[in-house]
Amino acid sequence: MSRLWGAITGRTTPKQANLDSLFLVPSASVTLQTAAGFTATGTGSVCFRAPDGAAYQQIQDEVVSMLREDADKPDVSVHHDDLGFTWLVVDRVDDDVEGLCTDLHAINSGLEEQGFGTGLLCSLVPFRDGSGRNVALVYLYKQGTFYAFAPTGPNVRDNLLEMQVRDALKDELPMEQDLQRWLALWGAPGL
Repeated sequence: MSRLWGAITGRTTPKQANLDSLFLVPSASVTLQTAAGFTATGTGSVCFRAPDGAAYQQIQDEVVSMLREDADKPDVSVHHDDLGFTWLVVDRVDDDVEGLCTDLHAINSGLEEQGFGTGLLCSLVPFRDGSGRNVALVYLYKQGTFYAFAPTGPNVRDNLLEMQVRDALKDELPMEQDLQRWLALWGAPGL
């Protein structure tokens, strides 16, 4: 009945995030390397809109502290962009994609468990090839899907490369089919 009511009123229930999809990225990174020569940079990030207040700051500090206490001790930093979004950035010196995805999952889960899931926007795992081209796998939290973002300069992106990455990974990751959701993440940490 609630689906019928949603259809009548034009409201739909948003798709739930499946954070475990982040654990598919290590396998997809092997495909990216063999198909196109892209390797993970060892950096990843989680983007969210941080609410104001001391309670949120304490939770953010706890998540960062938890990651820093990890046996592998990833380097975690906080960045704020020009649009008011906060990025928690994990930099792994070992370029361990599996460990990086575990760290990103922990950040998302930690924020979600503390009631801040509505502010989570995306997670980003950047890759680079031998010629210096960049492409990132972007996980859209609210959609539960991935897309490729390949910046080539200030406000310029390589749409052909993005489509090639989508096609190469369509059997490995839940790829976003609606191109309008393939947002440009200009100035994202790690790109």
